[in-house]
Amino acid sequence: MSEPAIVVDGLSKRFRLYHDRNQTLKAAVMRGRRARYEEFWALRDVSLEIAEGATYGFIGTNGSGKSTLLKCLARILVPDEGKVLTRGKVSALLELGAGFHPELSGRENVYLNGSILGLSKRELDHRFDDIVAFAGLERFIDTPVKNYSSGMYVRLGFSVAINVDPDILLVDEVLAVGDEQFQRRCNERFADLRAQGTTIVIVSHSLGSVRSMCDEVAWIDQSRLRAIGPAGDLVDQYLAEVHEDRSAEEHATGSRFGSGEVRLERLEVLDREGRATDDVRTGEAVTFRLHYDAAEPIERPTFSVELHTIEGVLLTRPRASEAGLTPDHIKGRGTVDLVVDRLPLLPGTYDLSATVADESSLHVFDSRHRALRFDVEPGDPHESFGGVLTLQGRWQHELDVSSPLLDGC
Repeated sequence: MSEPAIVVDGLSKRFRLYHDRNQTLKAAVMRGRRARYEEFWALRDVSLEIAEGATYGFIGTNGSGKSTLLKCLARILVPDEGKVLTRGKVSALLELGAGFHPELSGRENVYLNGSILGLSKRELDHRFDDIVAFAGLERFIDTPVKNYSSGMYVRLGFSVAINVDPDILLVDEVLAVGDEQFQRRCNERFADLRAQGTTIVIVSHSLGSVRSMCDEVAWIDQSRLRAIGPAGDLVDQYLAEVHEDRSAEEHATGSRFGSGEVRLERLEVLDREGRATDDVRTGEAVTFRLHYDAAEPIERPTFSVELHTIEGVLLTRPRASEAGLTPDHIKGRGTVDLVVDRLPLLPGTYDLSATVADESSLHVFDSRHRALRFDVEPGDPHESFGGVLTLQGRWQHELDVSSPLLDGC
């Protein structure tokens, strides 16, 4: 077997948290003492190995130490205890464009940032056109980057870093930069790097991306290594533990618009027992309930719901009218239910939206966008490899009796 691409052995990293700080010599003399601080251990005794060519993920809550660990792998931070060994050229996608100079043009910053990442001028000359084309900034490459939009800025930084062709690529929360077209290019580039045998290490709160992209995952919990395992299994364990009870009021933060003749007072998710919940399971019966209040008679209204991933990807938008449910009229309070016999969503966090409009759907009475958040936990079927939906299919296998492989058996 080949040697691991990354070895982390007993790594610990600490920082000083100052309660007050002597910014000048005068302040130190006037106080008559050194600044007071306490030591904070961001990482304690972390040990792991990452195989060459693997795609590896770090998961955990904010402040758990994931990004600190990645910066230690990138040699940006020096461990206080333990050691990190890496084999091959390392490129890090941490803070995109961090090495850019705002007064320099995009062209000049490509050469500046590329040299920081270890490319020679000859290599940059050879790759320059590909870098610019990948970022989609041909028209603006000679414009000072201080005039770039934030999207243009990170696209150029991402394009430079990802075209280094590293042996090890470290990625920290930059999987969703740019527009949809640019993200598609990024995903294709990640696929190419994986096919080339590049070792990729990802830190992300997008558990769907971690589940689908990573072979193995390390769970960092309060500065310590909690567990290591296959991506799907460990993401399921993590979701089961960090789930927090939610109420509709806590997460009714989405946008709302409409003329107001009918108002959607409340959205609910009901379990198979008909109880309001924010925690359901794959494959179980679920009801999405819309509570409305019509201040005046409304003829033939149309109700619809939307489901989004937490990253904002629209999964479905069913309308009651398409299923033959269009009330002749409504007035006062009532409810409309969308009953799902077997929930096809895989484990993750999702947002529920709802709209009530006229029969043509052109005039909106009330629309509540991403008004209720709920979690889906592992159920039946259990599919841990990745994605957001289960096909709920059945696998079958039949042996072809005429196969030449069976001759002589």
